[in-house]
Amino acid sequence: MPELPTDIPGYGPLLPHRATRKGGARRSKLLPDFDAAIAACDLRDGATVSFHHHLRNGDGVLNMVMEALARRGLRDLHIAASSIFPVHAPLIDHIRNGTVSRISTAFMSGPVGEAISRGVLPTPVTLQTHGGRARALDLRELPVDVAFVAAPAADDMGNLSGSTGPTACGTLGYPMVDVGVARHTVAVTDTLMPYPVPAIDIPQTCVTHVVQVAHIGDAAGIASGTTRPANDPLSLSIADTAAQVIAASGLLQEGISFQTGAGGASLATAAAVGREMAARGVTGSFCSGGITGFHVQMLNDGLFRGLLDVQCFDLEAVRSYRDDPRHQSMSAATYAGPHVGGAVVDRVDAVVLGAAEVDLNFNVNVTTRAGGIIIGGSGGHADTAAGSRLAVVTTRLTAAGFAKLVPQVGTLTTPGATIDVVVTEAGLAVNPARPDLAERLISAGLRVRDMADLVAEAALAGTRPTPPRALGRIVAVCEYRDGNVTDVVRVAPSET
Repeated sequence: MPELPTDIPGYGPLLPHRATRKGGARRSKLLPDFDAAIAACDLRDGATVSFHHHLRNGDGVLNMVMEALARRGLRDLHIAASSIFPVHAPLIDHIRNGTVSRISTAFMSGPVGEAISRGVLPTPVTLQTHGGRARALDLRELPVDVAFVAAPAADDMGNLSGSTGPTACGTLGYPMVDVGVARHTVAVTDTLMPYPVPAIDIPQTCVTHVVQVAHIGDAAGIASGTTRPANDPLSLSIADTAAQVIAASGLLQEGISFQTGAGGASLATAAAVGREMAARGVTGSFCSGGITGFHVQMLNDGLFRGLLDVQCFDLEAVRSYRDDPRHQSMSAATYAGPHVGGAVVDRVDAVVLGAAEVDLNFNVNVTTRAGGIIIGGSGGHADTAAGSRLAVVTTRLTAAGFAKLVPQVGTLTTPGATIDVVVTEAGLAVNPARPDLAERLISAGLRVRDMADLVAEAALAGTRPTPPRALGRIVAVCEYRDGNVTDVVRVAPSET
């Protein structure tokens, strides 16, 4: 070894290099089972564990992990899941037996949502937006002890792929945020591949341990909900009007960026917009959000140059993400985080959204149905409405006999200040804050009406009275994307 000084001015004290042996045993992060992973992560009572929903209603990981945690006698756990689906009904028993005492999520449907609405959880659920969840994670407002990541394919060092293996789900946009902040990350896979796994979505540097199981879920459950355009006359009429709104707004130009939900009416609107783009010879820049096979077809038809995908909504989208470099993944923070200095939602020109209810002030409810039962949550609804240049809500006047346009929404999910137009089968209403837009739509010959008139017409068309807001114990707190509270959900009255 050369003789070195003990200190160098401007550098400081030197720590001389000591000889080390080359090579050695190769490491592996593979553990035999969940018990070993729980022990290795030193999970204790009161810990926060996170999950993602890319397998949607086909997910099996949350239930498997919760069963293992319950077997070990852990209590008062906080479940931070990006979304909760009907398949997660076993969570109810874990709540009742004390294993789970807190839940944070951006979306909740099925038996868990109904049980929460009836007061099964001792503390209020925190309902976030997708962007708000990413912000809370990144700013450590939502600290995670262990992130459990359902990985369709992995190697023994923790490189994870969403596009490889029999349970491929496509992008892994939601856990990309979790793994960056969690104290430990456990990858759960049913397809262990030789190192390195191809098509890495999450690298080994973000993963602490790997557990192999027989099945992480059922990929067929990814396509839960409507992923094809509606074709009934009423929906097609609403969709055609919504497309005319986008065209008349002046945004239907070369390079337009666009997002829709996965509902049938939203996709029917996208189809109508696509036809207008083709007629005008317009090519859009990108479609974003959750991607379906319908969006893939628009890409392949040359209507858009690319897809920015935070989650795949069906298996056609999964295949496209695997095979087409124009179909790119993005994290939930990149997609919708209000803290990142420019998320993708801030580059969206027009977004088409649905609604359970809309009120006189253009506030939107996608959280509860009539009667106060939780049926969803914001997801990206509030994020895209806030970021886009034009937010269009499509809805029928009534559903199941209840008016969908009401004096006041049962739960305020998305503030009316961020909604520009509401389109119904009886005409459309323009937010009074957008007189410029109203003038454009009227000049285009569209039937622009006062929101109060549409609300009155919906009330007359309804056959069942809208139940009043509940007054009981608070069972959920609805956070906006910045963490401020837009509303609360109270325990629903028993149905007679």
